[in-house]
Amino acid sequence: MSVVIVGGHDGMHCQYKDICKEFGCKAKVFTQKKCNLNCLIGNPDLIVLFTNPVSHDMAKVARKEAASRGITLVQSHCGSGSALRNILETSL
Repeated sequence: MSVVIVGGHDGMHCQYKDICKEFGCKAKVFTQKKCNLNCLIGNPDLIVLFTNPVSHDMAKVARKEAASRGITLVQSHCGSGSALRNILETSL
């Protein structure tokens, strides 16, 4: 299973990837705005959007790509590791 994480805290980048590995998932993490985010998302099984620590533009792109490609999108206000674990537990 592949997961794309949009938003979150810069310092948590590696921890997000490690948590995904615990669940047997490959992860791409985008905590900073990228001009071509829509191309970088690819075709994952799940997009996790941390809404508090993310720019409005990044959130808009994530929502648009999820809707247009039929990808499951889960949003969380908090960008903590435990929030990601809870999302993965309920989404897998």
